[in-house]
Amino acid sequence: MAFNPDQPRYDQSTFYGRLRHFAGITDPIIAFSSTSELIAASDLMQKCREKKPVPATLEELHRAQRLYQSAFHPDTGELQNFAGRMCFNVWGGTMLCGAMMIWLVIPGKLLQNQNHRYKSTPAVIFWQWANQSFNALVNYTNRNAKSTLTTKDLVVSYSTAVSGALAMAIGLKTYFAKKQSSPLAQRLVPLGAVAVANAINIPMMRQNELKEGMTVTDADGNNVGVSRLAAAKAISLVVLSRNIIVAPCMILTPVIMEGLNKVASFRKHINKLNIPTQLALTFVIYGAMIPVGCALFPQQNSVKLSTLKQWEPEAYEKLKEIKGDRVYFNKGL
Repeated sequence: MAFNPDQPRYDQSTFYGRLRHFAGITDPIIAFSSTSELIAASDLMQKCREKKPVPATLEELHRAQRLYQSAFHPDTGELQNFAGRMCFNVWGGTMLCGAMMIWLVIPGKLLQNQNHRYKSTPAVIFWQWANQSFNALVNYTNRNAKSTLTTKDLVVSYSTAVSGALAMAIGLKTYFAKKQSSPLAQRLVPLGAVAVANAINIPMMRQNELKEGMTVTDADGNNVGVSRLAAAKAISLVVLSRNIIVAPCMILTPVIMEGLNKVASFRKHINKLNIPTQLALTFVIYGAMIPVGCALFPQQNSVKLSTLKQWEPEAYEKLKEIKGDRVYFNKGL
């Protein structure tokens, strides 16, 4: 089969094919590829598009394609900022998710006084702010770039998401402190805050798509119009995917740590083992879930014209004459 630089190596109509694709481009190791190596990969892909002869084997072409897809935006072809790439997300997410769980609450066995398990409110505020700042950068970097986004939109979405996350984290923190809840319940507070923030941050970051519609194409990739319904579907799928990515590490890590706290040999050295153990668990679980979450739904998604006719008739009237029975869009990551 001929090499196509603009088509993923694996079948994107199946979950397994998408999983193999995203496992390759979200690999945390390639996050540290040099800029010169990335530019060389981009140049090689461009030569392939222009049908120019390239002195490379098929395996070398696939590696260059993997580097290109990990670092360049699929809509604009521009080199993405380093911290916003999904291949860097394992490193950034591990540090931030781990920090929220580690510094929100001290393991119960470390303290005799149950009323002092919680870290200070400033610590909660700082780590939630840091996490939402990182999420805003990731959301902006992996947005559907065909839709406009102003500086005002960025400021509003960022401030709203941070406010929502802080309100949820501090509210749950105060509630569990008053109830003197178990360490396990306390450790699940960050998950609630992150889930709420994702449900705010992503739609706010892409609010113009909901207001004006996002660009949709026909089966051949030609722009044919805009659709607000497509935008609502795209954003809903991304919010769901992001929460599925983060939930296992923020649920399983506290459960595992609570179990380890009951092991005498671990409890004896908990001051030394607590932080590295939680970070290691977060890295493994969170890192494994990134390609899974990205692969749950096709990135090039679609909406049937019959669905548009029912729920967005004004868009349907403009699109009903196109080739095929559906329109397509890049949902983002």
